[in-house]
Amino acid sequence: MIKAAIFDLDGVIVDTARYHYLAWKRLASELGIDLTVEQNELLKGVSRMRSLEIILDLGGIKVSDHEKDRLADKKNGWFVEFINTIKPEEMFPGVKELLNGIRSKGLKVALASSSKNAATVIKLLNIQNEFDVIVDGTMTTRSKPDPEIFLLAASKLGVAPRHCVVFEDAEAGVVAAIAAGMKCIGIGTMSKLGKANLVIKKTGDFKLETLITEF
Repeated sequence: MIKAAIFDLDGVIVDTARYHYLAWKRLASELGIDLTVEQNELLKGVSRMRSLEIILDLGGIKVSDHEKDRLADKKNGWFVEFINTIKPEEMFPGVKELLNGIRSKGLKVALASSSKNAATVIKLLNIQNEFDVIVDGTMTTRSKPDPEIFLLAASKLGVAPRHCVVFEDAEAGVVAAIAAGMKCIGIGTMSKLGKANLVIKKTGDFKLETLITEF
C-alpha cells in the first residue's frame, strides 16, 4: 500500500536540466572540453561534485580538491543566474494537478533532488507548499544511484520505504529508488528506464488510480 510519493525535480517537475547543461557546457568549454548532449546524460541525477569529476575525466584533467570546489561554485553561479528566470508556467503540464490529487488521497509528498538549488526552484514555481518534506543536495553525502536521498525523504516523512513510490527521470535515480526498497515510476523511455515498475512518457500522464490498481 502506497502512503507517500517522492518526486525528483529536474526532468520530472520542470526542465532545469537544460540550464544545468548550459552551465556545465560553459565550464567544460573553459577547460577545453566539448561537452556533448550525449555525454550530459552521464550527469543527470548525480551530485554537482560528481558531475564535475565526470567532466574532468572526459577531458583527462586532474585538479586539486580546492580547484574542484572553485569550478563547482563557478558552474553553480551560472546555473543560479539561469534558474532565477524560471516562471510557474515552465512547470510541466499536469504536475500541479497530480500533486494536488495525491495529497487529496491522504498521501504524503516529498521532493528529493540532488540539486542544492531545489528549494529555490520550487519557490519560483510557487509549489513549495505542495510538499511535506524537501530533501536536497545540501542534506546528503552520497549521489544516486546510492539510495541515501530517498531513504532520508522517507525517514523525514515517517513512512517505511516499502510504502513509498518515487517519480524519476534518470537511470541512476531509478536504481536508487529500487535500492531503497521503493516502487518507482520512470518518466521517459523504456530503453533508459526499463528497471522502473512503470514507465510513462510525461509526469502529467500518470493516473492516480494506478497507485491502487498496480501498486
